[in-house]
Amino acid sequence: MSDLIVKAAVKDALSDHNVSADFYDALNEEVAELLDDAAKRAEANDRKTVQPRDL
Repeated sequence: MSDLIVKAAVKDALSDHNVSADFYDALNEEVAELLDDAAKRAEANDRKTVQPRDL
């Protein structure tokens, strides 16, 4: 699976906290699932365009 997140951006967003190395993998999996669900919702509504409401 390709990286969907930018580790540096995550680290910056959580600058007041330490981030474990495996957190990035778990976050990447969550984002991948979120995108997959959004695409399925768009398809279920006969659209090829994924929109914010699909989240």
